Amino acid sequence: MADAKAPEAPPPEQEAGAQPGALVDPFRAYNFKLLIDGVSEGHFTQCTGLQVKVSALHFREGGAGPVVRRLPGPVSYGDVTLRYGLTSSPELWAWFLASVNGVPQRKNVSVLMLDIDGVTERLRWNLNEAWPTEWKAHPLDALGQQIAIDSLTLVFESISRG
Repeated sequence: MADAKAPEAPPPEQEAGAQPGALVDPFRAYNFKLLIDGVSEGHFTQCTGLQVKVSALHFREGGAGPVVRRLPGPVSYGDVTLRYGLTSSPELWAWFLASVNGVPQRKNVSVLMLDIDGVTERLRWNLNEAWPTEWKAHPLDALGQQIAIDSLTLVFESISRG
């Protein structure tokens, strides 16, 4: 009687993520790109505060009795905060230092939402006359693979979709 061998199990499948020995682009997982005057200055995983508010003013017309009308008033914009970011740009830090020194440099900024491939642009918000008001660094750890920027907050004068 011949020896019956059990069939060999197929090799374990490797996940589609990082492969041993393969170079990994650290910016790939960061799905928001920050463009300042058309130049890519950083990538972030979270963007909050994209908001516009039109205040409603109460107005009572003469002779209209108890009717109070509401008219559009001042427009205000939220502070945009980009979180969990990577950058290799010294210009981003220099831009923030100008604000620290009391002479903020107003620049036109675009926040791009990228597709899962990390390259294809899906949405764009243009922030006009923006400048940074807050920079928070992530705790630095030479042994870890942590992010470099915990948050960057920008204020701006107007917003549009591109």
